[in-house]
This record gives sequence, C-alpha cells and structure tokens, in this order.
Amino acid sequence: MAEAKFFQYKGKPLVRCGDTIYYGDMNDSFVIKMVIKSKQPANDLEVADKVTVQLISTDPNISPRKAIVKTSEKSDLWTAIDIGSVWLKKALKEAAKPQ
Repeated sequence: MAEAKFFQYKGKPLVRCGDTIYYGDMNDSFVIKMVIKSKQPANDLEVADKVTVQLISTDPNISPRKAIVKTSEKSDLWTAIDIGSVWLKKALKEAAKPQ
C-alpha cells in the first residue's frame, strides 16, 4: 500500500482537517495541535486571528486531558506554527535523551 503524502513544514507533516491543524509525526512522542478559533476577512480571504496551540503527548496510555503538555493562544497562524515548531523540537529532543 502506498504511503500518504502530506505537506511538510521543517521536515514534519502538516495536516489540516477543517479548523484543526496537526503538526508532527504521530509516531513521535509529541505533536502540535492548532485550532483556529476565529477568522477575519482580508481582501478575498479569511485569515485566522485567534489560534490555540497545544503540545500534546502521543502516549496512548495517557488521558486526553493529561496529554496536553503546553498551551498558548496566538493572534495569527504563522506565529502559532513558529511557536509550535520550537516546542515540538525541544520536546522531541528531551524525549530522545537517555534516562
């Protein structure tokens, strides 16, 4: 079976379903979840002006509530993606350290 191709940002998959965007590989220890809370018109487009960013553990043994490691709200999508990529990089680096 062929593997699905996703958009990539800084080498990680970026997948959108409606107003929810996931950034990262679900096989890794953490992913970023971004939810567009509100939009405003800009020319002929709708632009996100309120985005919730969450660093989430992918451990299936953790409850969904406890899986949220960090959360923040940003005023645009690019700022949300930038902070999310930093959080994800740091979290994956920490998870890769030997215990």
